Amino acid sequence: MAQIGFYHLTRSTVVEVLPALLGRTLAAGQRAVVRCATDERVRELDDGLWRATDPLWLPHGTQAMGHGPWQPIWLTAGADVPNGARFLFLLDGVEAADLAEFTRVFDLFDGHDEAAVAAARRRWLAGRDGGHELGYWQQQPRGWVRRR
Repeated sequence: MAQIGFYHLTRSTVVEVLPALLGRTLAAGQRAVVRCATDERVRELDDGLWRATDPLWLPHGTQAMGHGPWQPIWLTAGADVPNGARFLFLLDGVEAADLAEFTRVFDLFDGHDEAAVAAARRRWLAGRDGGHELGYWQQQPRGWVRRR
């Protein structure tokens, strides 16, 4: 079963938060796949990761770039995992049927969008019912606080 962390964004956007989380993933020697709802979002994140300054460089790829098996971070609007990633990032309310194939799952959602919060609650219940280990992190003025 996967360890699923729900990240309730209240002060930053996904594009602002994702580089730090991906940087920690790479520092831990892991690969990641980032699943987005649309190809447009993939392009936005691709651009955002190239412009990230902390960490300064986040090697990543998309279907448009190719070479999936070589990419430490793979951005996709599909269910593909060409890089063998064990860490999965879910954005934009994307749901995944293959959670058990990952060691860790990061579910990032916009805390200012009531529909996104409600959908995250449904994903939490589904994760709990699926036997996964769940954690909830809420963004605060000075970082993240783990809630129970």
